[in-house]
Amino acid sequence: MQLEFLVGVFKFVLLIFSLSFHECAHAWMASRLGDQTARMQGRVTLNPIYHVDPIGTLIFPAIAIFGPMIGIGMFAGLLIGWAKPTPVITRNFKKIVRDDNLTTLAGPFSNMAIVLAAFVALAVISLVAPGGHEMVLDTFFENTLNMDAPSGVQALQGLVLIAILAIEVNLSLFVFNLIPIPPLDGSRIVRNMLPYNAVQVYDRIPMWASYLLMIFLGRFIMDLLISPLRELVGLGLKLV
Repeated sequence: MQLEFLVGVFKFVLLIFSLSFHECAHAWMASRLGDQTARMQGRVTLNPIYHVDPIGTLIFPAIAIFGPMIGIGMFAGLLIGWAKPTPVITRNFKKIVRDDNLTTLAGPFSNMAIVLAAFVALAVISLVAPGGHEMVLDTFFENTLNMDAPSGVQALQGLVLIAILAIEVNLSLFVFNLIPIPPLDGSRIVRNMLPYNAVQVYDRIPMWASYLLMIFLGRFIMDLLISPLRELVGLGLKLV
């Protein structure tokens, strides 16, 4: 139980950081493309204080991560959340549709950048550390930690575990945010592809319906896609 709680804390902290990184990427890209709205509001920062949404960043992830430990399993396994939307005024862009799409995609692809960084860290440990390859694979596939190992090995195991959890959290955020349901990033891309009349209908989807679809349809889509992506990462680690 103690280890489960510790893993939960790692997931929670990584989720908050990853959401902040995601929103910072939106703000940075918008600034690069000519819209300084988010920058003027202090959103080009990794400081979670500027990005936290009480429900999406704190309460919902806490229920999903820690709920199963006290018998609340409704959202078990959902490593997702959301932060305060980054303000963007598209008329400040030179090429509105293109730049809006680039700003939108900066968020999900920032999560994929974390996945790649964590994968590289695991690959380095696998290649350089004595017994690193076996440690990485055992932790990734078996979720096992040798609690009786020397302190130096335990510290390395901790780094491996954090990198693996970073991959899991950010793969989930990457897939989740590309689902075309307002207000997720995927909906913004789809909206920019629709004709005018369809946009009017799309914009009238009520917020409560969006959040229900986000959680329940989102879970179905993520269950469909996360496992193959995780297996692909595992294959890469085996080949290192």
